[in-house]
Amino acid sequence: MMNICTVIPARGGSKSIPKKNIQPLNGKPLVYYSIRYSLSCPLVKHTVVSTDSEEIAAVARKYKAEVPFMRPPELARDDTQDYSVFKHALENLEAFYKEEIDILVLLRPTSPLRPGGLIEQGVALLERFPEATSLRTVMLSTEHPYRQWLIAGDYMSGYERGVFEPYNIPRQKLPLAYFQTGDLEIIRRSTILNGSVSGSRVLPLVIERKDKLDIDSILDLKEANKRIKKAKG
Repeated sequence: MMNICTVIPARGGSKSIPKKNIQPLNGKPLVYYSIRYSLSCPLVKHTVVSTDSEEIAAVARKYKAEVPFMRPPELARDDTQDYSVFKHALENLEAFYKEEIDILVLLRPTSPLRPGGLIEQGVALLERFPEATSLRTVMLSTEHPYRQWLIAGDYMSGYERGVFEPYNIPRQKLPLAYFQTGDLEIIRRSTILNGSVSGSRVLPLVIERKDKLDIDSILDLKEANKRIKKAKG
């Protein structure tokens, strides 16, 4: 049995929506949905919220998440990269629980309406592919990278440089391209210790576009509320 911990990153600051991670969604704070999702998975040993905010920490504990450490302010800035946050989480979790953690499951609070069973599916895939360094959810991209451009001065050039005139390839012949959704990432301990949150062998877990919703604005919150009400009938 692998020792699996969920880390839910929920810093206090947010420019798009003030206190975004505890904004109400159908009567519950946004972070609640990721906490509940993790707690419902029998594979997860610890459900941990990484935050710099005492207010968010209190909310997390109310809904049965663990907050064994507070994230330092320098790891909660707008430009803080994921690696620093999860290296800090791994080191502090292992020191606190006095045990080696095999896998970190990353659940971002901004994806509250995940399809069921993603953690179980992801862990099963990692077990099938022991050489994989991590896994993340993706969906088919509607804006193909071969159709993207860079503008320099008066002219522009295709963003993809490894293919001859990729922007002229017929749509029917374009290779399938995928976009990472942020619903789920699973990272091996060794990957983090090697200085990355992905590594070089990343497994895809494909989800449907209809299941994707990222909360980045008040309009997104309204859409999430609509989906929850519709699901309830």
